[in-house]
Amino acid sequence: MNIDILERLSVKIFADGADKSGMLEMYAKPYIKGFTTNPTLMRKAGVSDFEGFSREMLRLIPDRPISLEVFADDLDEMEKQARYIATWGNNVYVKIPVTDTRGCATTLLVRKLSGDGIKVNVTAIMTTDQVRMVREALLEPTPAYVSVFAGRIADTGRDPIPLMREALNILEETPHAELIWASPRELLNIFHADSIGCHIITVTNDILKKLVLIGKDLTEYSLETVQMFFDDASTVGYRINTTHSATEPVS
Repeated sequence: MNIDILERLSVKIFADGADKSGMLEMYAKPYIKGFTTNPTLMRKAGVSDFEGFSREMLRLIPDRPISLEVFADDLDEMEKQARYIATWGNNVYVKIPVTDTRGCATTLLVRKLSGDGIKVNVTAIMTTDQVRMVREALLEPTPAYVSVFAGRIADTGRDPIPLMREALNILEETPHAELIWASPRELLNIFHADSIGCHIITVTNDILKKLVLIGKDLTEYSLETVQMFFDDASTVGYRINTTHSATEPVS
């Protein structure tokens, strides 16, 4: 891996996942600056004890930010969960969805938590109007993350880069809030985020494993790909009967 390229990046890479071994593997990498999770990632990783898992990871990773999400839908319960989760560690950012499941904004709760010094990560944002709304709720000097799901925006056929640039402009006068490029779909998105000055990008382990490819010689990569196709065909034992003439029907 070309570590020099990674070290020249200004964007901070956060590992996104809920697999203990994967998180600890990434914790050993100095270029991983933080961690994010969500209930969906935890379910996929087989986590059944949310609090137990979260507290263990905070004990094992005490010196980098870790975002942990509330899972209530009622705002009062969401607040109780957020305040409780915030007590688990000084490096906790509490993830608050930008709306509840009915589409009602959570900005009043975000303002209350931010005003009380609780670090929040406002998540599932996909529009610049939502970014503006969240910006007004984030009170100085409490640090906060504004998580825009650029990958999901791209899934709709829209180029997320102009929206992310505008989001950065919106947050320009809010230095305590950092913009996250969330849910990237490919390694190249790290360089997209860096090129526009995005503060953070969250990356899942399957994409992070591709970091070894950065700067790889493309001719060498081409040869490795040809070898892979040949080896896979040989392993399966594929055969083509070339004794048939070009015009002879194959029964």
